[in-house]
Amino acid sequence: MIRGYRTTRAGTRTERCAAWAGLLLAVLALRVLPFRHVTRIARAARRVGRRPTTRGRAEDMVQAVRHAGRHWPVRIACLETSLGSVIAAALIGRHLTWCVGAQFAPPPTVYHAWAELPGHGPVGEEAAAGWHHHAALAI
Repeated sequence: MIRGYRTTRAGTRTERCAAWAGLLLAVLALRVLPFRHVTRIARAARRVGRRPTTRGRAEDMVQAVRHAGRHWPVRIACLETSLGSVIAAALIGRHLTWCVGAQFAPPPTVYHAWAELPGHGPVGEEAAAGWHHHAALAI
């Protein structure tokens, strides 16, 4: 199932620059490194980003990464977008949780990755529209 996301320019200039850098690091890590090293990068990003963020800023960060992904010549999907958002948040000193798991809704069940705001659920996802996210890995 193909879903459309809003990919308008969002966030401050610093957040947009962090989004480009985070997406670049995420794409390189996912293409070159084994997955165990990618999870280490996500854990390091979690430790670096110590300050909590607001729901609005987190939404803007995810939107900025999706907007940056529109200009890339390679496939940018949920895994790249979510990891890029977590890394971008860490670059500006904030933290998001990187989740890899599944979305359950009748009838399709899809594997998915998303960024989550601790205690508030998925960021930039259609969780309010009836999709239920279940994380197999949360960093």
